[in-house]
Amino acid sequence: MVEITQIKGTSDTRPIFSPEDEWADFEHYPFLIGSTRFSTEEEGGYVRPTLGLGLLAAREHGVNPFDFGLIGSSDSHIAGGNYTESAYTGKFPYDGSGPKQRGSIPVGESWEDEVPMEKRGGSVNHTAPTYSAGALAGVWAESNTRESIFAAFKRKETFATTGPRMRVRFFAGDYVDLALDDAELVQAAYRQGVAMGSKLTASEVPTMLVWAARDPLSAPLQRVQVIKVWRDAGEDHREKIFDVACSGGALPDAKTHRCPDNGSDIDEATCELAPSHGNAELKAKWRDPEWIQDQSAVYYVRVLEDPSCRWSTWDAVRNGTAPNPRLPISLQERAWSSPIWIN
Repeated sequence: MVEITQIKGTSDTRPIFSPEDEWADFEHYPFLIGSTRFSTEEEGGYVRPTLGLGLLAAREHGVNPFDFGLIGSSDSHIAGGNYTESAYTGKFPYDGSGPKQRGSIPVGESWEDEVPMEKRGGSVNHTAPTYSAGALAGVWAESNTRESIFAAFKRKETFATTGPRMRVRFFAGDYVDLALDDAELVQAAYRQGVAMGSKLTASEVPTMLVWAARDPLSAPLQRVQVIKVWRDAGEDHREKIFDVACSGGALPDAKTHRCPDNGSDIDEATCELAPSHGNAELKAKWRDPEWIQDQSAVYYVRVLEDPSCRWSTWDAVRNGTAPNPRLPISLQERAWSSPIWIN
């Protein structure tokens, strides 16, 4: 298993690896662990390019050392669940002392005369503003027992979220005649294909089944995407993002493979969600329009919520001050399925 997201940021990908992914620049921890040095951008430190390295290793050496499943975890050091943006209290006891110690509100009257945290010295944790509120591991187990849960981990039927309790399903197989409103949809998906974490050999383009349900205490769902990763002979990392289910009943553009913007936003003064066109549930059947029979590829699902306030903005709103201008105002909470490897 790989922890794709936690308090010290998200390690799905970075813009340097995924320049055509509009959502690649998300909650990145900028420092080397235990250091004030800025981190390097080695592809082995991120999930998406490493999945591609696994395909390359399989082609060259006959084995894929990177066929891992995905989870999220909190990594809080204060024995508290810090996966909710509106209730985030920091990673360490010092951060939990208050928003000034977290760098989300100014020490003085305003941000104009504020000294950056990394220049304050003393016991100030200069990395505190860069921490994320998250995360959670999801497991598809037959029962709530240790044996069943660990069996699900071993078969990699797991998913990760940045904190909200979204649920994600991902299958691949022969689902051409399967109706999305079938009352036995999940049972049929297991019978006629494979679930996330599995491998599939296909002589014809398989059908992928994706399903996501929102956390009713979080923002509605904006879109569901399938991320494809592959390595052609003699080429570096290759990837493509396909939106496969859009909120409001919209359809992805045939050329860009993107859903239209659903117009959802937040009130930055209150962090209230504006009237939303997001969905409580999104489902789709999808076939890769660029599938090549002899090409090995790995696919996984990413689910995006409508925008909502980051924890640092929540701190500022409660304090009646402007948000830290060096930090994002909002974010899009998300979930990732474990991958499926095809051919």
